Amino acid sequence: MRLRRLARWCYRNRRAVLAMWALALVVLGTSAAMAGGKLTSKFTVSGVESQKAIELLTERFPEMSGDTASIVFRANAGVEDPTVRTRMEQLFEQVARVDNVLAVVSPYAPGAAGISPDKKIAFATIQFDVSGSEVPRHIVKELQSLRETSQRPGLQIDLGGTAIQFVEQQELKGHEELGLIAAAFILLITFGSVIAMGLPLITAVFALGTGMSILWLATHLFEVPATAPQLASMIGLGIGIDYALFILTRYRQALQAHSSPENAVVMAINTSGRAVIFASITVAISLLGMLVMDISFVRGMVLATVLIVVIVVLASLTLLPAVLGFAGNNIDRLRLPGLRPDKKELRETIWFRWSRLVQRHPWRAAGAGLVVMVTLAIPAFSVKLGTIDSGNDPTSRSTRRAYDLLSEGFGPGFNGPLLLVAELQNPQDVAILESLRTRLLKTPGVVPLIPPPRVSARGDAAVLTIFPTTAPQEEGTDRLISNLRNYTIPAVTQGTDVNVMVSGITALYIDMGHAFSDKLPLFIGAVIGLSFLLLMAVYRSILIPLKAAIMNLLSVSAAAGVIVAVFQWGWLKDIVGIDRTGPIESFLPMFLFAVLFGLSMDYEVFLLSSVREQWLRTGDNSMAVADGLAVTARVITAAAAIMVTVFGSFILTDARLLKMAGLSLSCAILIDATLLRLVLAPAALELLGDANWWFPRWLDRIVPSISMEPDDVDRRRTPRVKKGPTAGDPDEGDNHSERGSDLTSPAGVSS
Repeated sequence: MRLRRLARWCYRNRRAVLAMWALALVVLGTSAAMAGGKLTSKFTVSGVESQKAIELLTERFPEMSGDTASIVFRANAGVEDPTVRTRMEQLFEQVARVDNVLAVVSPYAPGAAGISPDKKIAFATIQFDVSGSEVPRHIVKELQSLRETSQRPGLQIDLGGTAIQFVEQQELKGHEELGLIAAAFILLITFGSVIAMGLPLITAVFALGTGMSILWLATHLFEVPATAPQLASMIGLGIGIDYALFILTRYRQALQAHSSPENAVVMAINTSGRAVIFASITVAISLLGMLVMDISFVRGMVLATVLIVVIVVLASLTLLPAVLGFAGNNIDRLRLPGLRPDKKELRETIWFRWSRLVQRHPWRAAGAGLVVMVTLAIPAFSVKLGTIDSGNDPTSRSTRRAYDLLSEGFGPGFNGPLLLVAELQNPQDVAILESLRTRLLKTPGVVPLIPPPRVSARGDAAVLTIFPTTAPQEEGTDRLISNLRNYTIPAVTQGTDVNVMVSGITALYIDMGHAFSDKLPLFIGAVIGLSFLLLMAVYRSILIPLKAAIMNLLSVSAAAGVIVAVFQWGWLKDIVGIDRTGPIESFLPMFLFAVLFGLSMDYEVFLLSSVREQWLRTGDNSMAVADGLAVTARVITAAAAIMVTVFGSFILTDARLLKMAGLSLSCAILIDATLLRLVLAPAALELLGDANWWFPRWLDRIVPSISMEPDDVDRRRTPRVKKGPTAGDPDEGDNHSERGSDLTSPAGVSS
């Protein structure tokens, strides 16, 4: 009853509701613009060795607590050419006077090792007094300006480091406008009406604008990573349009069944609104489960996305009923020529005929669908989790060019130095580090260029810096860190009080990847278990939730296989727009699994609710499946097409993470809406027959009931053939039933 009251109130007070949303958008947008956003690139991974070492460094070496950046340069005449040297030393002096810069270590300084063997490439190190994400944007801009003015023909200068990369990431432009244009076109084809097309877009834009403003303000309350706003906006835009589409479809069906606009709004919110709430709760709970990882940037990513999802749901349940009130019976006005409503009977539609075809050959359909999905999922078994670095940036960015110069001049390992942080009990323990340094000089996988250990002012800690011979993302670097921790370091420190830990950004990334790998199976199991229990409570069935869990797992695995094949193996990488393969972002499989399970749950609820409604009327499982698919297939297809185009538009961005997310989300939705909903689902429901709806009485008594149907439907009744129309709801003064949209009628499939 609460949803009906909310919908009716929003309809009757539509001007006030629209004014409140408009006011919220303006006030929050203005506040966010004035307060600004405070994004971050730093993160912590609780409990791992590399993080403990970083904390020790911060405590014992406060002068090293800030981040560093690099000035990498190549000179055709050689970096020791007098003209080149004079120009570069002038640049170093200018950089040293910039705010937040503690010092600049020149490659020309005595004892420095910043010049390549061929004397063509060199680098200087900038030491900041704060972390990379806390370096003000204008400081980075000043450094970039100094770099540009110092370049000359034959002298290439580029900047590398976290602070530079962080600012470059923030400057990346998304392609949300392309997704909106594509979504508008699909909505126009689906509904054939300009007004019907515009309402989901209006709702999504209001929700996204308000949500992003709140998110920018929230960045002052918790850490939000640089890519979180774009990732959250991608998901918010997709589900915002989809949720509005489902509700709008129900509204039009009710109007075509001769319900009044007000009662059509109430019916739409009371039915599709429930599915929206159910799906969004699944997304939110699944995402919040990632907080157990206790990784700061994951926490920011999760909270940002959940915040946007909540705002989108609020807009769908309040703003959309209000704007539907303005549209009223004119929802289908301004139709495009040639796009007329489909007046075919339900069982004359192509979707009904397709379902019957699948049901006549269920084993063949199920087998073919499984073969395709399993084939797509095969690459996922070789996934390598890690964290992308500047080597995966586009070559148009200075950080990528600096990365390539360092690799060319000094070897790929110079882009990911390892820090061996030692906790000392007395000054004499430094001798143990000297022994370790001697051993490391002969260790395979280590560049034999290791400066002496750097000891803290109090003599209670020391640092050794080593460079792997392999790039940060290569397997060899992972093996080197493992060998250092398990064999090389213990062989020297065993029997002493010296504790040496391997750290550095590369080690931290690898430790984070292992943490995600270890907990991913448990997380997947928890999400599947949650979805099983929720669907069991909704549909009073055991086999339907089991089928849904297995199929959703297949679709997510297939999507994971696609991103591994593209980003890790390099298949079709030129088409996607990447020039270098690398690991899959360590948090991404877990994040995408949570999101995709919620999104696929939306389609699952939409389809199964219709099938169950038909089954409760007729008791005929086979016809209920065919009718349910015929009713929902058009809407699911349109919703999926919108999701695919919105998510797919992010493949066009230069940010590798957003490319991964966009490709995996769009592939998963495409697979879900085609192979899963149109082939595997009807085949499985046909093969299971009446067993779909088997639910032991003892379980029925202890499992709480979650209703997806209107309030006046008795969900526990036995199947029966519907004999007559349902009476209206006298409490609301409605002359027509809020269930007046009989989904087996031709109006149920009208466009």
